Amino acid sequence: MDDDPAGVPPAISPCLTRREAGLGAALVAGLAPAAAQAAQATPGATLRLVLRVNGKAVDTMVDPRTSLLDLLREQLHLTGAKKGCDHGQCGACTVHLDGRRVASCLTLAAKAQDRRVLTIEGLAPPGGALHPMQQAFIDHDALQCGYCTPGQVMAAVSCVREGHVTDAAQIREYMSGNICRCGAYTGIVAAIQDAATRMREG
Repeated sequence: MDDDPAGVPPAISPCLTRREAGLGAALVAGLAPAAAQAAQATPGATLRLVLRVNGKAVDTMVDPRTSLLDLLREQLHLTGAKKGCDHGQCGACTVHLDGRRVASCLTLAAKAQDRRVLTIEGLAPPGGALHPMQQAFIDHDALQCGYCTPGQVMAAVSCVREGHVTDAAQIREYMSGNICRCGAYTGIVAAIQDAATRMREG
């Protein structure tokens, strides 16, 4: 063979620069232009970000590499969404982006440009009453330590709105991205079934 001693064919570059890798990942993921720019940004660069969070206008400057989770927690001081695994595997960071649930630890803040973000802090309606899902979690004791609860509630609201509450098995499937290390799954499923009825009635 004509391969070099390291076993890499000469026609293939053995490595990419960090800039090339970041840009390639952004293009493959099909990110919005602002997010693609974020992936290849140089350290120290800033990006103006305009969005709505829990119904309020936000106009701020961020490092283009900032995750939506870090924007919410570190800059906007909305600490309901939790940093659990930071790899999109536990669901503790779940928020809604234009009405759809996302793992905010894997979502670039730049991707929220001109969009609507809803966190657990903005879920309850004005006036002090809890959202039906929040109340159902309390009623069915669907939590223990509470660390995962904000993400569980936000994912559960989406689960209902997406129509994935036909039975307990379907709820478990569509909530499988949200982990409860305390094992409160029985209460979580019961809470979602209860809240689904309340949400339809409301």
